[in-house]
Amino acid sequence: MRLTHLLVIGLVTLLPLLALAEDKPAETPFTIGEGKLALKAPVGWLKKQPKTRIIEAEFEIPATKGDEIAGRLTAMGAGGTVEANIERWTAQFTGEDVKPKIEKRTIGGSEVHVVDLAGTYKDTPGGPFAGGKTTLREDWRMLGAIIVTKDAGNYFLKLYGPKATIAENEKAFSSLVESLTVK
Repeated sequence: MRLTHLLVIGLVTLLPLLALAEDKPAETPFTIGEGKLALKAPVGWLKKQPKTRIIEAEFEIPATKGDEIAGRLTAMGAGGTVEANIERWTAQFTGEDVKPKIEKRTIGGSEVHVVDLAGTYKDTPGGPFAGGKTTLREDWRMLGAIIVTKDAGNYFLKLYGPKATIAENEKAFSSLVESLTVK
């Protein structure tokens, strides 16, 4: 009988803890670069099928109240220098006052350049090389991270969308970047 009582007491004690663990949403781990780079997407970001083959991972970021369009995060490898890619990202915005804020850090043993841009975004749904129609999106923002690895090449994280949605997810993007591990 004592063993039965101990089991009942143990179950009564553990059940609420198990329920809490099940109710807590988890980050979404994903890899890019043929598994060489691992990251964790924040809770609430919805993993999507990439719109193009060049994109290795894609997430939809729920729109903030008042915004009609969700944010988008893409992750991919590509060539070109860090500077050339920052220039390309900057050219995706219009306006004389568009100047990237750039912060260089070391994360997971790799050099990471974090870029912040805002203004009117030239949204080309198929990507810059698809030749599709461009839609100008006022008051948009982009947070990007260029990851320079020693052996696997350069990788790019790009979060963009309406300014308020991106502002609400700025800390989440930072956590995503900080979660980087390179194998």
